[in-house]
Amino acid sequence: MTTWVFAYGSLVWNPEFNPAERVLATLSGYRRAFCMSSIHHRGSEEEPGLVLALDAAQGVACRGMALKLPAEGEAPILAALRERELVSSAYREEVLPLSLADGRRVEALAYVVDREHRQYCGDLSLETQAEIIARAIGGKGPNRDYLWQTASHLAELGIGDAELDQLSGMVRRIVDNRLA
Repeated sequence: MTTWVFAYGSLVWNPEFNPAERVLATLSGYRRAFCMSSIHHRGSEEEPGLVLALDAAQGVACRGMALKLPAEGEAPILAALRERELVSSAYREEVLPLSLADGRRVEALAYVVDREHRQYCGDLSLETQAEIIARAIGGKGPNRDYLWQTASHLAELGIGDAELDQLSGMVRRIVDNRLA
């Protein structure tokens, strides 16, 4: 059995495993959004950050990467991936249909935000998101680096995200103003 994972955020640029295959992919019915507070990787309990999540929405699609897990070592890779992504149970692991850029359709694991979880925050304005991201720091570093890395890598792949680009600029201005 082949296992695919849909990467739409940090998994695009830091999957922490070597995929057997990487293919541009589209997931319909979900949008990429900073709609989950982060109390581990990009923030803390005292000062939560924000991380990307797949948020269900009508008439939208999210472009990212389909990562095929190598057959050898799949079980430990899945265990590490689940430990990373399901750290606070704010994500649900779902198997969803992806359309690959080469025309194939596959079923892939995807990490979707649980709207009932206390970490869901899907109604924040871009200004509020920028303020949070500019100041938060978690176990994996500054929240702003997560945003900038993701936006940069999506652009390099030719699947830039206009909202992430706008948010990146807003955060850069906040950070620059604090340093001035």
